[in-house]
Amino acid sequence: MSSILNSAISKVQNAQHAFCRFITANDTGKNGSHQAGFYIPKCAAPLLFDKPGVKGENKDKLVKVKWQDDFLTDSRFIYYGQGTRNEYRITRFGKSFPFFEEDNVGDLLIIAQQSDDFYQGFVLQTDQDIDDFLAFFNLSPEKTNQLIDITQSISTEERLNTEIQNIVSSYSSFPETKQMAQLARNLYNRIHNITDTEICSNPDLQILKWIDTEYSLFRGFEEKIYSAVYNRPFKNCQELIQFSNAILNRRKSRAGKSLEHHLATIFTSARLQFEEQAITEDNKKPDFLFPSGEAYHNIQFPTDKLIFLGAKTTCKDRWRQVLNEANRIETKYLFTLQQGISKNQLSEMKHEHLKLVVPAAYKTSFDKEFQPEIETLASFITIVKSTQ
Repeated sequence: MSSILNSAISKVQNAQHAFCRFITANDTGKNGSHQAGFYIPKCAAPLLFDKPGVKGENKDKLVKVKWQDDFLTDSRFIYYGQGTRNEYRITRFGKSFPFFEEDNVGDLLIIAQQSDDFYQGFVLQTDQDIDDFLAFFNLSPEKTNQLIDITQSISTEERLNTEIQNIVSSYSSFPETKQMAQLARNLYNRIHNITDTEICSNPDLQILKWIDTEYSLFRGFEEKIYSAVYNRPFKNCQELIQFSNAILNRRKSRAGKSLEHHLATIFTSARLQFEEQAITEDNKKPDFLFPSGEAYHNIQFPTDKLIFLGAKTTCKDRWRQVLNEANRIETKYLFTLQQGISKNQLSEMKHEHLKLVVPAAYKTSFDKEFQPEIETLASFITIVKSTQ
């Protein structure tokens, strides 16, 4: 772990309140927004004020924020309640504040309250640091943009929680990743009466709900299986570090693989022809080829009916990894849960003929100029169907 990541985790663990969200094009002003500072949703108001704002009144609070363990800003927390406004913001960062640049779109903003008027702020900029932070607190991408549950208590509805505990109690070890993903889907679908028709009508929503349910299920398994270990003293610091790394590595590995499993289920529900991990040039194994690996290797099969899709939970740095995984296909698609990527990166992607596919709810986190070129999961499915 980087020193900044370690510090961010430590400060969040000891915070009175903590919050994280992805920096968007709106924050940097690249969407033409004239709003100042970082927007904070109402659900995270306790981070800023002891009592929520009252409609019809403005209120503010001056605080000091130490960023990256390096420099301070004299910032302002403000609730705008007058007129038509009803929102919270953090403002006053100074002209030299380094995190409102184009390249910061897609970075993870973290705010941790240490006292009434002193806060720690961090901006994580690499996929590795972002993944490690989310894994440490077992956060799904859908659980950002709100207060961090430092206790990691399961916050799903009571019935879902009961069902999760019932599943966990019947296992003595972690299920395989594919089975874990299936358990989560079946559980969510059963409780919410989700059918294949509903999956196909709103795949963008369903995949986020499945991922969130799986995080809660996985957390239940962790509590059961690891409790016997962390409730006893560790022999030394190295043993503690090895145990912690084992937990984090399992979390990250599961998150990436489960995304592919959920996508495959959606494609099956949509009755698409596809193949996972088909072998292409140089023994590369793309996440998804439509309609199949056999069609890809058939030189007489029309190239314009071949579609490639990679899948990565975050792709701020990793998107280039998919560029050479299927040489016959010029335009490649990449599904990601990343919320926002810099304009420079998006320009590079366009130059390399790479198109992003994101859940519909995440599309507005990208620069307005590029939003028309970004596909949702539903629109991507429509594209595939048009070739089949």
